[in-house]
Amino acid sequence: MAAAPTDRHPRDRENRSGTIKFAIAVHGTRGDVEPATAVALELQRRGHDVRMAVPPNLVGFAESAGVGSVNSYGPDSQRQLQAEVFHDWFKLRNPVKVLRQAREYLVDSWADMSAALTGLAAGADVILSGTTYQELAANVAEAQGVPFAALHYFPVRANNHILPVRLAPGLVESVWSLAEWSHWRLLRPAYDEQRRALGLPRSSIRAVRHMVESGALEIQAYDKVFFPGLEAEWGGKRPLVGTMTLQSATDLDDAVDSWIGAGRPPIYFGFGSMPVDRPAETVAMIANACRELGERALICSGVLPLGSTAPTQEVMIVPSVNHAAVLPRCRAIVHHGGSGTTAASVRSGVPTLVLWIGADQPVWAKQIKRLAVGTSRRFSGTTQATLRHDLQTILGPRCVARAREVGRQMTPPSRSLTITVALLEELATRRT
Repeated sequence: MAAAPTDRHPRDRENRSGTIKFAIAVHGTRGDVEPATAVALELQRRGHDVRMAVPPNLVGFAESAGVGSVNSYGPDSQRQLQAEVFHDWFKLRNPVKVLRQAREYLVDSWADMSAALTGLAAGADVILSGTTYQELAANVAEAQGVPFAALHYFPVRANNHILPVRLAPGLVESVWSLAEWSHWRLLRPAYDEQRRALGLPRSSIRAVRHMVESGALEIQAYDKVFFPGLEAEWGGKRPLVGTMTLQSATDLDDAVDSWIGAGRPPIYFGFGSMPVDRPAETVAMIANACRELGERALICSGVLPLGSTAPTQEVMIVPSVNHAAVLPRCRAIVHHGGSGTTAASVRSGVPTLVLWIGADQPVWAKQIKRLAVGTSRRFSGTTQATLRHDLQTILGPRCVARAREVGRQMTPPSRSLTITVALLEELATRRT
């Protein structure tokens, strides 16, 4: 696998000779799809042929961003988030039920997705996937004899940075090998059947090892600030490029701008695509905690069924906001801890409170505390009293100053996008 290009490498060039055909198939929530959509748009801008596939619930999102060709890929990702095993696995007392539901969650629509990607990637020079279902996409790339790349939104390969405690190097590899093997055991029936259907030999090693040893380009789409030393730990094999975002305007930007300007800078609250039980009660908890502190609340409802509510001087609820424009104007930022939202909040130079729900969110919550730019708590353990306490903590002068300092160290999204696209263009030259 090629190392990341150095600063002297012509990775910032505007284009390269010849059109390259890219097949981009990414599954997950908007946080997974948006970075890949930004990549697709930049590749299109450079004159390349881009075909994209995303979950059915996000086809409209990718198309509205300007991607020319978007197909449906896999199950509805928002429905997947409702699965008991995603956020309440610890409540499932029966281990057999846990394993059964985990396998169903991991391999849902696997064969259909393989067929869809096989059609999408016909004649492609490069296949790009996201973090989820990357093993599936790697098999299709192998069958078609084209280079494969994946965007990783958090460190999924063996490392000593996201574990609860620091381990000896030899133990790190052992822990990761066990985790990778357990994951492969769940998806192996679907994985082996896919390889048989594609005419590929049965793999004798776990899926992750097969993918890595095949030379996949694993682009780390998060900032070095969060994991100092990680790129060196991996020997430069997995470039940490930073976060990519569309920074899209919304229909309510003018209204939000006017509301912010009419009073004290607000505290932003948003939970992205995460399901939240009793959303009306959550809004009441937020409003009451802010009222007790004399703060205003800007609430981004996302997928929460809150309906349309007229703003007051103290509270405004909107479906979405332009993070790049809004977050720097806030006093503090409270969110679920998704990788993209975490990067946006830290980049804004504003203190952060992560109320995490599941998936990789505890990883980002840990980094927020390590960087001393905020604090975190599990969302299910949050009350009005704890919220008030946590907001008081992050609004303290030490945290405010530290957030401003770290924000200046973040990689600009435009720079991350330029590096990523150059890496993908270079990957296309490897095809034999």
